[in-house]
Parts: sequence; structure tokens; C-alpha cells
Amino acid sequence: MIEELEIRDLGVIAHSVLPLQPGFTAITGETGAGKTMVVAALTQLMGARSDAAMVRRGAERSRITGIVRTENAAVHELVDEVGGEVTDGELILGRTVSAEGRSRATVGGSAAPAAALARIAPHLFALHGQSDQLRLQSAAAQRDMLDRFGGAALLRVREEHSKVFQRRAECEQRREALLGDQRERLREAERLRGELEEIRAAEPREGEDEELLARIERLGNVEALRTAADTARFALSASGDDPFAQDLATLLGQALQALEVEKSDPEIARIHAMLASVQVQIGEAASELGALSNSLDEEGPEELARASARLEVLHGLARKYGASMSEIIAYADEAEERLAELGSDDLTIEQLGEELERLSSEEDQLATELTSLRQAAASDLGERVSRELRQLALPDAEVKVGLEAATPSPLGRDEALLMLAPHQGSDFRPIHKGASGGELSRIMLALEVTIAEVDPVPTFVFDEVDAGVGGQAAIEIGRRLRRLAETSQVIVVTHLAQVAAFAHHHLGVTKDSAGGFTESSCRPLEGESRLHEMARLLSGMSDSSSALDHAAELLALGNE
Repeated sequence: MIEELEIRDLGVIAHSVLPLQPGFTAITGETGAGKTMVVAALTQLMGARSDAAMVRRGAERSRITGIVRTENAAVHELVDEVGGEVTDGELILGRTVSAEGRSRATVGGSAAPAAALARIAPHLFALHGQSDQLRLQSAAAQRDMLDRFGGAALLRVREEHSKVFQRRAECEQRREALLGDQRERLREAERLRGELEEIRAAEPREGEDEELLARIERLGNVEALRTAADTARFALSASGDDPFAQDLATLLGQALQALEVEKSDPEIARIHAMLASVQVQIGEAASELGALSNSLDEEGPEELARASARLEVLHGLARKYGASMSEIIAYADEAEERLAELGSDDLTIEQLGEELERLSSEEDQLATELTSLRQAAASDLGERVSRELRQLALPDAEVKVGLEAATPSPLGRDEALLMLAPHQGSDFRPIHKGASGGELSRIMLALEVTIAEVDPVPTFVFDEVDAGVGGQAAIEIGRRLRRLAETSQVIVVTHLAQVAAFAHHHLGVTKDSAGGFTESSCRPLEGESRLHEMARLLSGMSDSSSALDHAAELLALGNE
């Protein structure tokens, strides 16, 4: 139950703290005083969409805080998921909305998305206003109420059916896509085979294009390379028998010959050995330079042509399949995988056909079971709501809940149709055609009371559930709300004294327009203050003696 609701800067309410207690609490006030803001505050705590237009004029943000007492295990689990805490059964919920429309929520002291409030709310509150009476006229809302009344067994089958329906639809969609795209897939497979054949024939290697570029650059400079090699070889070891040659080999030979006569000296011997080693290296270098010069003469042009041709092949692949050799190789790997996948499509189509048959059969069984459970629930719901209406000043009214075939959906293949026969001998007609505003109000209340017996809610909030009702019917609504408050907390925004008289607690919303701004506040009404508010509800005059007498009479009736 809600123990306290604090409202700041919401609509005409600057700041108000509503102490809420177990039982039936009535909230009343003049038109425009801000009663609706109390309901709006609760909807914000239930995760409703934020509305910057509801922030009080001149304020930076609205702030709603609610203290809720709960021992519901599902609520505790949801609070834990967002990092909040429930302390000694007390849960604090919060919601702020800035004047720019930014919304923030807190759950158990932890920041959370507004969606978290929306997930928690159904376990704590049931809020109903005049818009819900309009919504009740839709087939979807009527089916939802029937399913709630059907209880856990029906809801479990509905959830299973929804899952199977989705899986069957996905399976069917995938199979149809494969069948419809078969010709396109054959074309794709033929294209991939051609591409793979081209890539495999070329056999590209990682980094091969870079190697070829380096080789081509080298071979393109063959004349300069040959000249450099010949010049270096001649400097190291001149060819021919020129006695005046001054190549390095000749000069080094002369140095060795000069040292030969003094090799008995250890230091001369060491230097002689060093020069002899250099002579061997010079000879090898000269030989390799000669071989390089000869190879450039013999293989240079042909090798350049081969490298250029190979590079053109690789560039052709790059233009089609990737900018680098690694990308081309990766493309080929992916193409092989896709080709294997396309080749297995025939098998996949057959497997999907078998799976589709199995899922369709399972869906049909669950839909049949769901219809059967709804039929049983519909009969029981109609009887119970009819009994409730007899206690709400509709003694001869009968309600019947029928089922009609509907287009298969995740929720089954049924639509619920709520029908009313308001008098003996009258025909049953859908409530959106045959029910008046006052009858709709009482049907709504009767449904909620009946469903609460199988799907309990800790707190009911009704916004003008007495719309279109007066006189004895209003008294019966008040009496029924008081009985509902024996098992749940009931909060009712009302404009009828006949309903407010049955409340255990009464809160009055008043407005003050001093200073050019309207500001509302909410305070508990007891004793004389409650009596005068009741008189105002009855006659519009809080000090009328006849209205006060009538108010006292109603309060006495409500406390019987």
C-alpha cells in the first residue's frame, strides 16, 4: 500500500504531502483545485510518459515521491535488478520531470529508467479513470480482462502460445524467403564459383604485391645496377694483364709482398694475416659482382616482364575483391563459406518444413486449450459481474462474456465480447452500444472487484469511477468501494458526497488564487471540516443547514 505521496511543482500543486492509510480514502475538491494532479502524480510513479506541460509554471522541475509498503517477492526482485533496496518492507519511488521534458526516476534509492517503474507498478497499483472506461469498450481490453480473470493457468498457456506463435511465424518467414529466393541463390552460387576459380587460379600470397613492386623497381634500374656492379668489380680486381693496373687486389697484393720478408716479427705477422683475410673477401666480392653483372645481362628483361605480368594479375583481383592480398584471401574464404551455405539450402528448406509442421501443430493445440480456458472463464466472469451489478443498483442487469473467432495472433484466435442486458427481457448488446455512461462506470467497478478476487492488487486508484452516476447508484458504489477496502487500499477521486461518505479517510484539495497565481494543497478532513466539505459536495454551499444535515445523514450511513 501507499503510505505517503509527496508532490512538488506539479500543475497547480506547489507542494503537498498526502498521508495515505489502509482502507478507503476519498479525495475531493472544487473543480480546477488539482484533484487530477494527485492521479497524475501516481501515474508518474507508475512509469507513465512524462509531460513537461504538467510542470508548475516558473518551476525548474516537478518531483513526485511515494513511500510504498510491500512484501511482494516479485517487487523485491525487480528492485534488486536496478540496484535499489526495500528496507523493512518500505520502498521509495521517485520521479522528476524538468521543464524541458527530461525525466528521471529512482527506485529504492537508485537511479533507474522510467521503464523500471512501469514494470514494478502492476504489482503495486491498479489505476482506473474515465479513459479506462473508454478503453474497456475495445475488444482487446475486454480480452485482457478476461485473461486476467482466468488466472495463472490461462496466462501461462497464453504466454506459451505467444512464444510458439512467434517461432512458427519466424520459421515460416525464413522458409518462404528461401523458396522465393531460390533462383537468385542459384545465380549467386554460380557467381561465387566463378570468382573462387579466378582467385584460386592466381593463388595470391600475403604481401606478394609488395614484393613484386620492390622487384620491378629494382629490375627497372638494370643499366644503373650493371654499371655500378662493373665499376665496383673493376675497382676491386681489374681484368687483363695491365702491369700498371691500380685495382684494390693488386695494391693489396703489393702490400702483402712487402710484409712477407718481415713475417718473423709478431706484429708484422698479425697485420699480414689480417690483410690476407681481406684479400680473400675482396676476391669473393669481385666474383659476386661479376656474377650479378652477367645475370642482369641475361635475365633482367625477361624477369621484369614476368614480374609486371604477375602484378597486373594481382591488381585485377584487387579491383574486384579487395585492396590488398589479405583482403582478397579473406574474400575467398567468405565466398567458400557462403557457397557451402547456399549448397545446404535445399536441406535447410526440408528441415524448416518439418519444423514448421511441428510448430503449427503445437500452436493449434495451445490455441485450442486457450479457447477452452477462456470459455470457462467467460461463463464464470459473466455470472460474478452480474452479481456485483445487483449490488450497484442494477438489480436486473445481466452481463455475458462471449468469444468470437479472430485472426490468429500471439494472443490466440479469440476476441472477447462483453455484452449487457440492463433489464429483464432486454437483449444482450455489446457494452459499447448498449451501456450508458453510468452503467459503464459500474461495469468497470464490478469487473475490477471481481478480477481482484483472483488477481489481487494492493492499491486501487479510481479517478471519478462514479462518472454519470447519482442518487442510490452512487450510494451503492460507495458501499462497494468500502467493502473492496477490506482487502485492498482504495483511493478514489470523486465529486459525489454519496461515494465520499463511505470512505474511512477523507482528503480535501483546496486552491488559493491570491497574488495572481493559483496554488493548491491537500489536507486531511475530519469532524467539522469533513462535514462542511460533504455539504459543499451536496449543494455547493458548505454552510447550508439543510446540506449539513444531509451530509451528517450520509456520513452516518457510511459508518453503519
